[in-house]
Amino acid sequence: MDFELSEELKMIQSLAKDFVDEQLKPLERDILGRAADLSDSRVYLPAEKEVALIKMVRDMGLWGIGVPEELGGPGLSALGICLVEEELGRTVVPFRFGDVSPILFDCTAEQKEKFLLPALNYQKRSYLALLETDSGADLPAMQMTAERANGHYLLNGTKLTLSRVGEDYFAVAFASTGNGITCFLVDKDTPGFTVAGGAERTGWLSRVREPMSLLFKDCRVGAANVLGEEGRAFHLGKKWLPQRRIVRGARCVGAARRLLDEAAAQAGSVETFGRSILKRTNIQAALADMSMHIHAARLMVYEAACTADTGKPVRRASAMVKLYTTQMLHTVADRVAHVFNGPPYLEGLPIERLCRRALEASAVDFAMERQRNIVAADIIKGLK
Repeated sequence: MDFELSEELKMIQSLAKDFVDEQLKPLERDILGRAADLSDSRVYLPAEKEVALIKMVRDMGLWGIGVPEELGGPGLSALGICLVEEELGRTVVPFRFGDVSPILFDCTAEQKEKFLLPALNYQKRSYLALLETDSGADLPAMQMTAERANGHYLLNGTKLTLSRVGEDYFAVAFASTGNGITCFLVDKDTPGFTVAGGAERTGWLSRVREPMSLLFKDCRVGAANVLGEEGRAFHLGKKWLPQRRIVRGARCVGAARRLLDEAAAQAGSVETFGRSILKRTNIQAALADMSMHIHAARLMVYEAACTADTGKPVRRASAMVKLYTTQMLHTVADRVAHVFNGPPYLEGLPIERLCRRALEASAVDFAMERQRNIVAADIIKGLK
């Protein structure tokens, strides 16, 4: 058993680390706000800065790390992707290395040219039109419909998305076709398709992303715009889903590492009664617990990623990774409170955003229960 990274992976990890430390972390103040009342805090980076960062990542050869080589990406291994995403998790700056939904990996050759490549090349934004206000997390109960009419489909319904607003875009829309749920690629200028809301918030509102409404009223799309097979939308990108869970775990590890760094710095700079709080056994215990949980989570992520790279099934392992790393991040955020002697939710600090992110991640109960169900089903299957 070899725990040593290859020289190529070490180089990729080093590139990502340096990029985060030298390019992204200095921009955190632009996101958190510079004004005394933080009224200028933001959700996203300015467009011109984002474009400059994208150019840097392209020059590094790491743009679109999650996209297979045959689809126009660099073809990085699962472990390589996790190494990059772990480093990106150490900053509150919302920047990714060309993340494209694996749903689009099932595009036909024509759809690839019209939708996948423009999304990968940052020419178009893809709006995931999946959730609805009424059906919530009950996806099979979605209200949006797509009826056949003269060789076309008429889409009717309203969707919500947390995608960032773009000048050019398309929707990846899910609708009921009677025989199941079907996915459609709907371009910006398609008659009957309109977008409302989604404006970037500033100040204290920037902590909550405003959903965008995607409205479809007798929106007519052709059969060529169906992604995958009719009625089988939930099978799209299915083979890539376990790897995405593992990558999400890597992001949690990165965020937890940053929390540990911030907690250690706080402990090293604070004194009470003329004595550094680093001498306190409860502070030492908190730091040790954080380090232990992070180490265990990292090993879990790396092992699952290496297994995925061999082509072996990782459905159970990926579910455990997503479940454990989410819980780990919440636990680390809790230990940070011990070091800061109270909830470290002072606005304007990176640690505040990171702790809120941990709470938000652990609050999605239905997603965590889904991971438990996957693990339990696999255990029960082995008992039969």
